[in-house]
Amino acid sequence: MDKAVIFGGGNIGRGFIGQLFSESGYEVVFVDVDAELVAALNRDHKYTLEIVSNEGKKALTIGPVSAVDGKDKAAIAAVVAEAKVGATAVGANALKYIVGNMAAGIELRAKQGGAPLNFIICENLHGAAGIVRGMVENVIAPEAKDYLAKSIGFVNTVIGRMVPVPTPEMRAQDVSLVRVEAYKELPVDKKGFVGEIPQVCAMTAYDDFEVFTARKLYVHNCGHALMSYAAFQRGYTYGYEAMADDEIRAFMLAGLRESVAGISAECHADRDWLNAHVDDLLGRFTNKMLGDKVFRLGRDPKRKLAAEDRLTGAALLALKAGIQPRHLAWGMALALMFNPADDPSAVELQQAIAAKGAKAALCEVTGLAADHPLVALVMEAYEALQKNPKALLK
Repeated sequence: MDKAVIFGGGNIGRGFIGQLFSESGYEVVFVDVDAELVAALNRDHKYTLEIVSNEGKKALTIGPVSAVDGKDKAAIAAVVAEAKVGATAVGANALKYIVGNMAAGIELRAKQGGAPLNFIICENLHGAAGIVRGMVENVIAPEAKDYLAKSIGFVNTVIGRMVPVPTPEMRAQDVSLVRVEAYKELPVDKKGFVGEIPQVCAMTAYDDFEVFTARKLYVHNCGHALMSYAAFQRGYTYGYEAMADDEIRAFMLAGLRESVAGISAECHADRDWLNAHVDDLLGRFTNKMLGDKVFRLGRDPKRKLAAEDRLTGAALLALKAGIQPRHLAWGMALALMFNPADDPSAVELQQAIAAKGAKAALCEVTGLAADHPLVALVMEAYEALQKNPKALLK
């Protein structure tokens, strides 16, 4: 049986890519530093994936699988050298810890004259494939650089499936158990592949991939941000609770319609296709069984307010298209008020607001000039929210 290697056995690794590779006929080998998880996967050679919805749940057994300790460089290199397809799903901040092992595997594969290998880069990072290629180039042995350039593909994708972090109760029940929604689509950038594109269940390669990146960031992620920051001010714990609040739902929908207008103009994308995705998300966000928390959806507001990220980026696209992004600006103002004490990014943002004022802090995290029209819209919303934090733009 051909092998697939996945760097990262966490939420997306087990909860999505592992399932797709397994259903495509591969033996899946995870590389992970979680010793308890590695031991369980090597003991059982399978794991349980629960697909949950408000109608109930369905348990799938994913296998055969195994795992390699993320510190075992030789074992990782051997797996990379023989794999037919690969992926990363470690989180953007952890990429620096895996590229050395990826490079070692590619070096061994080059020595053995191995066939081309493609890594699907499942990281929430714009241009992730190019970034990972660059990181590997920086550490790989000089004699393997030509093989890397000609025989190794790094492929951008966007992950639409929602996979919350397993709860302590789930982990106590079964360390490898993962709970997911049913959504099962994997769009990938056709340009990233080297050699023959591997056959992977639910994967479709597109020539014009940027629209999928924009849709994920400025619709899916933007919707979560709009909903979570409004929900935080109203004291909700779970996303599905917020979706039952008609005012939050209407506010989020209005913001996403602004975003859709911007994406459609920028990417020449069909507005009906984008709006259909919005409508689908309105249903998916109500999934009680996922137990997705407002805190998880809203954490790290500094990153989520960055110039090209889900709120500011969407608002700038709308402005460029001649749309006044009033609901998106209101969402940005709500992000400035997101202040849970256990989110370091939120704490830093509140400290900046206290020290410099909200406008200066906003300009600092977004990179916008103080006289930018979007800054004026956000500050107008922020001032209104200071009077009534639970208010929402109609």
